[in-house]
Amino acid sequence: MTIYHNPRCSKSRQAVQFLQEQNIPFQTHLYLEEPMPKEVLKKALETLGDAIIRTGEADYKTHIKGQNLSTDALVEAMLAHPKTIERPLLTHGDKMAVARPLENIQGIL
Repeated sequence: MTIYHNPRCSKSRQAVQFLQEQNIPFQTHLYLEEPMPKEVLKKALETLGDAIIRTGEADYKTHIKGQNLSTDALVEAMLAHPKTIERPLLTHGDKMAVARPLENIQGIL
């Protein structure tokens, strides 16, 4: 399992704590420091739809909102502005979930 994590986000920290308390092995990817792989973000968009986009972020409103972007162009825009990616994103095999609420983690175990 991989968690795409922002340590400044309380929900992301709660997800890490939950995984640790449940003794679930995971890898942490600090996506604001090291870009998320394009294929992971593209699959997240295809699987989770708009749930993976932080539409309230200023970067979203400035760089993405109102544009008719293809999936590939949206992936590129989100990677260029990673604050637009909802967190925490968890991947486990072929499954993905945004852990908002934490119970969403159960769906990918």
